Amino acid sequence: MKQHVVFFDAQCPLCANTKKVVKWLDWRNRIEWIPVQRIEDTPYKFLKDEGRDLYDQIHMVTSVGKILAGFETIRRILMALPLTSPLSLILYLPFMKKIFTPLYMWVSTHRYHWFGRYDSLHGV
Repeated sequence: MKQHVVFFDAQCPLCANTKKVVKWLDWRNRIEWIPVQRIEDTPYKFLKDEGRDLYDQIHMVTSVGKILAGFETIRRILMALPLTSPLSLILYLPFMKKIFTPLYMWVSTHRYHWFGRYDSLHGV
């Protein structure tokens, strides 16, 4: 089965630790993780070239080639994991995106202030 590819900020403690937990829950190995700091060395360099805010929002290329960002990526990651897929169904209710997208952006904007920033890449 083809994998989803997720791009995360490997200098962000919140991001690196979230990746660690998700990898532990990814029993079927459905998710490949790539630090945005190394996207230039991948076939997904086009995401950066398109001007996407790769450091401000987590991005994903799904197994069928769809590009997701932010809350939509989180929702899809949860759907891919056996333990969290039932919870993720709730996040697909129509009003959830309106609630959680601003919340996601607020956390993303403040994450360095709250958790600091690694000097080197972590979770790679």
